[in-house]
Amino acid sequence: MGVTLVFVAVLVGMVLALALEERLHAKKSVITGVFAVLALGLGHAMQVLPFGPVQNAWGEARELPVYVLGIDWPVIAIILGSSLFVDVTSKSGLFTWIAIKLTKASKGDPFGLLVAYGGLTVLFSALLNNVTAMIIVGSLTAVSLEKLERRDQLLGFLLIEGLLTNVGGLLTLISSVPNIIVGTAAGISFVRFFLVAAPYVLVATVLTLLLGARIFGIRRLKTESERRAAAERVASFDERDGIDSLRFFRFAGVMLVLFIAAIAAASVLEYPLGMGFVAMAFGIVMLLRFKGTAERFYRDVDWDLLLFFAFLFIVIDVMEHAEVLALIGDGLARVIALNDSVAGAGTAATLVSSAGFSAVTDNIPLAAMLAKILGGMAPLDDPRLWWSVVFGANLGGNLTPIGSASTVVAVTLMHKYGLPMTFGKFVRAAAIFALLQIALAVIHVLWIVPLLS
Repeated sequence: MGVTLVFVAVLVGMVLALALEERLHAKKSVITGVFAVLALGLGHAMQVLPFGPVQNAWGEARELPVYVLGIDWPVIAIILGSSLFVDVTSKSGLFTWIAIKLTKASKGDPFGLLVAYGGLTVLFSALLNNVTAMIIVGSLTAVSLEKLERRDQLLGFLLIEGLLTNVGGLLTLISSVPNIIVGTAAGISFVRFFLVAAPYVLVATVLTLLLGARIFGIRRLKTESERRAAAERVASFDERDGIDSLRFFRFAGVMLVLFIAAIAAASVLEYPLGMGFVAMAFGIVMLLRFKGTAERFYRDVDWDLLLFFAFLFIVIDVMEHAEVLALIGDGLARVIALNDSVAGAGTAATLVSSAGFSAVTDNIPLAAMLAKILGGMAPLDDPRLWWSVVFGANLGGNLTPIGSASTVVAVTLMHKYGLPMTFGKFVRAAAIFALLQIALAVIHVLWIVPLLS
């Protein structure tokens, strides 16, 4: 226990350092890098890390550094591949074309545009993955607001979209890894998962959009003169701006459709090479257009984001070996036991607790551990516990900017467009949304799920 508490202190220290990122004048990747080195060094000194050869799929022994094994490479590949794909595709003028089309459909109304992009975010998060959804929709949003000369509202748009990625991640059994882990362990079918989660996703999306519009001043155009002026402005937009090559534009359009279909199919069919491979493959295919000048796209890759994730995964992996996550799991097992005293209390507390822990740790090993704990308690006195873990693990990512990959990407996009957003500022801005979504989830799990099951 003494060793485990040492690593708890390291984890808390990393979270505090990230919260003080602006005062430390340090990049996120540097902060997590320092703590990754510290965690690995302590892990070796305290003998909590596994060393030695590992076996591949063919039974061959390979020597790999323990920190390489700790990184979630599929996530790194998805971020890198999706970023390259979006950056190259944007050169075709396709995203500008889509953004102007959506802007024209909204007739220049900011709230209409927010609803359109919010719905698109939820849909893409459900069909693809949170990171890809945030990268694509965030890029489109920046173009649209620039065209409307409403760049002052970009921060609100990006924050709302980042939060909605985790809401959309609840829609289907395959929308997120925690869904797959817990749903499989609980024996929840794809159709049943959708029927139970869809009402929550719909209500949570509407409330998030309405609350976000109110907080960030994204309002409908009220007077007829405002609507007429906005309509005239968007009518003057030419969606063909930025299209230098019609052939490349059409190719990019086909590739975007195929990209979305391939990512969705890879998750449904459990493609052995995974979504990371699909994203990288599409990124490389698009790079063929600029094969002689590809280095300019490499320079634009957000290496701070990629290294931040790599170091964060290393820290979380060490925490798992040091039994920090097991300690969290034991604590949640005690929380579950509250159901013996007050009906529903343990279920609600489990949802809130798993949300809190997933805000600062990787929700994938956390979900796996809780699924194992619940599986060992079968038959459960309260089957709603499965749903409390699903909702908590997903929505906890909205509490902090490191709670999920998509919120990290959202903050990175804010920085890319020169918008100030620190750890503390994100927590303050997102807290009201996250607490509303979690409170709504408690109500949904306790009273609506039994009606839908």
